[in-house]
Amino acid sequence: MKNIFSNFKGDTLGGITAGIVALPLALAFGVSSGLGPSAGLYGAIFLGFFAAMFGGTSTQISGPTAPMTAVSMIMIAGILQTNDGDIDKALPIILAVFIIAGLFQIIIGAIGLGKYIKYIPYPVVSGFMTAIGLIIIITNILPLLGYYVENDHERILQFKPQAEELIIENILKDEAAEGLLVLEDFRETIIRAEKITEDEIMNEASILANKENSGVIGAIKSLPRALRSINYLELILALSTIFIIYGFKRITTKIPSTLVALLLVSGAAIGFGLDYRPIEEIPGGFPMINFSIFTQFELGSLSPYIFTAITLSFLGAIDSLLTSVVADNMTKTNHNPNKELIGQGIGNAVAGLFGGLPGAGATIRTVVNINAGGKTKLSGMVAGVFLLIILLAIGPIASKIPAAVLAGILITVGVGVMDYKGLKAVPSMPRAEVIVMIVVLLLSTFWNLVYAVGVGLIIASLVFMKKMGDATADTSDIKNLKAEKAWEDESIFPEEMEEQVFIKHIKGPIFFGSTSFIQVLAKQIPSTATHVIIRMDRVPYVDQSGLYALEDVLLELEKNDIHVLIVDIQQHPMYLMKSIDIIPDLIPEEHIFNSFKECTSWIIKNLD
Repeated sequence: MKNIFSNFKGDTLGGITAGIVALPLALAFGVSSGLGPSAGLYGAIFLGFFAAMFGGTSTQISGPTAPMTAVSMIMIAGILQTNDGDIDKALPIILAVFIIAGLFQIIIGAIGLGKYIKYIPYPVVSGFMTAIGLIIIITNILPLLGYYVENDHERILQFKPQAEELIIENILKDEAAEGLLVLEDFRETIIRAEKITEDEIMNEASILANKENSGVIGAIKSLPRALRSINYLELILALSTIFIIYGFKRITTKIPSTLVALLLVSGAAIGFGLDYRPIEEIPGGFPMINFSIFTQFELGSLSPYIFTAITLSFLGAIDSLLTSVVADNMTKTNHNPNKELIGQGIGNAVAGLFGGLPGAGATIRTVVNINAGGKTKLSGMVAGVFLLIILLAIGPIASKIPAAVLAGILITVGVGVMDYKGLKAVPSMPRAEVIVMIVVLLLSTFWNLVYAVGVGLIIASLVFMKKMGDATADTSDIKNLKAEKAWEDESIFPEEMEEQVFIKHIKGPIFFGSTSFIQVLAKQIPSTATHVIIRMDRVPYVDQSGLYALEDVLLELEKNDIHVLIVDIQQHPMYLMKSIDIIPDLIPEEHIFNSFKECTSWIIKNLD
């Protein structure tokens, strides 16, 4: 504990400053997610505190972030749709996904996979981050214009026939489950249908309208209606927020411009008694564990979202570890990646128990903490406690914040999170990497964030394997010493044997991406050859596909009575070739040489 309190004043100031920066973002991310501002605050409080306590980066400040919120938002919308828009039914599943994501992070850290996160290709990350920015901007255009589909009576009426059909369908399903549905007798169905009220039908129609208009595509579909019915008060509040956020930074960066915009615009709206739309009410009192996670939990309802939980865990891991690198560079320290992931996992799991959004290490908040004097884990814990005090003190007052203000904040977040470095580099990037980035960008924005990352990784891996295979083929050659320049140590090879003995240089790994060039090896050896020397000095790795391709080549050469000699084979390829008896069944131990000089001496002795 002495080490934690070694910089008490600096850590307290850093934590409070980071908490001030986190407050408007936590509220905004909570609203954007669909769970309300309290979910964002709870996530910032519990993740921030426990990730700092158990994590491996002393100055890291954690909380809801744009990428994590975007993935969560889409998942929440999907779960709500399958539960007829009933948040009470959907919430246990949503929070269970958040908790499982945290548990996955703990597992990733515990088994030491943190060091491998850095190998995700940049084009995938770039396309994903730009898509996150676009999603946040597009989905907040409607609230910026003051358009909410639940207030559009004309739009809701368009879904009334579908709502009636769905209600009747649910009655039939209930009767079938109760054993009351008889094809010859629909009296019970008619009795129940007659009890349906107009309010129930319109409520169902409103849910269907919200489903249709959710997400990026839904926002684009609704944009014409929003433009025809702009709420100019909401638009002015949102634009004022954006103007202050960007304008105040020109005056000073010491005070968070986001907080200044939140206070000024909200204060003006409340003070002048304007008729604006406030955010959802933030519950007062200390957050409580949501026990419905356990009492209403159904494994069948959760199983479709396991992959989403895994995606959230890996995305949070990437986000956090990138921030850890930034913190290291600023503080000249070294973080522990696996311990950091365990801390993030604990924080996300605890936040999920209390109904909070998942998150990750937040770069801007971490930088603010360090610049304000934070040096130890205490700073992150102070940030969490500070936000809890804010929640308890001004929760009911914060509920009066205009929704348009948070829409303005989120649009600036969306603009800031896009990867402009990657976009600017598109003209000079290899075509294959540009394709990967664009595919991830488009699929993430208009289809599915989770699947887009998977597709991007698959394409990037295929591109990489193609390049590696081509590189191995390009740098490897069949050599007739008369036709090509020999390697330096091959100058000792007797000229009179060059028609009988061919040399094959293999450079690079022999893996499934390079099997095609290995398979043509046997066909390239002329009929005059009696022996082939395969130089494997520069083959560090052989996979199973490459091993079997090599075995086929050796069998073909032996069939043509061409004997193979291997020079300077490395330990890993040697082990694999012995494991399937290529050595000694196809290549005797005496045909394995440690140097080309040894091999040449054997040829002179045995081929004379």
